[in-house]
Amino acid sequence: MVADLLYEGKAKRVYQAQGKPNQVVLAYKNDATAFNGEKKAVFSGKGRLNNDISAHIFGVLNEQGIQTHFIEKLSETEQLVRQTKIIPLEVVVRNVAAGSITKRLGIEAETTFDPPMIELFYKDDDLGDPLINDEHALFLSDVTESELTEIKAEALAINRHLSKLFAAVNIKIVDFKLEFGRLADRSIVLSDEISPDTCRLWDMKTYENLDKDVFRQGTGDLLEVYQKLLERLEARS
Repeated sequence: MVADLLYEGKAKRVYQAQGKPNQVVLAYKNDATAFNGEKKAVFSGKGRLNNDISAHIFGVLNEQGIQTHFIEKLSETEQLVRQTKIIPLEVVVRNVAAGSITKRLGIEAETTFDPPMIELFYKDDDLGDPLINDEHALFLSDVTESELTEIKAEALAINRHLSKLFAAVNIKIVDFKLEFGRLADRSIVLSDEISPDTCRLWDMKTYENLDKDVFRQGTGDLLEVYQKLLERLEARS
């Protein structure tokens, strides 16, 4: 099914799906990066785990009526998705203060945000994905003001579904990054991935990290953590 390589990023390769117009194959890599690529490593089996976890989460969101690019998992490391043109905005939803926001704004770690906070970042590696405001987002992308409002509303709806999903397995979703893309008809759908690479997840009882922070901070075995997360999600499916 896989044909030409269209794009290679830090965590995935994107191939044109053979004989399937407007569909592509995402192939998850074993690479791990942190701090805008300053820290790098390869973990055999990471691609399989991220593929399984992201496919599981997108499947749940599809069932809940969220419009996404996800179609189906094809293999251990590949999934079939609808082809989208990614909007160069990273939409970060924060339920609890952790990571960069505590340093950037001096907010005490573990402060709860009620309602959840949304931040926008301009998707540009050369600029370090800078934090931007709504006016910047409208200027730097092709979204309209109404579309940006819809994207934010969709991000909050996704947060509600993810919070419920993870709470069912005693996990707190602290924050996470979303990317949206346009289909051929220019409609906007959730794209990219949702995995422990793009989420900050804490065990509700122990506050153990169940995400890429164990790699960023050197506090645990990334593969063991990702496997544990997958098993907990699958146990409640």
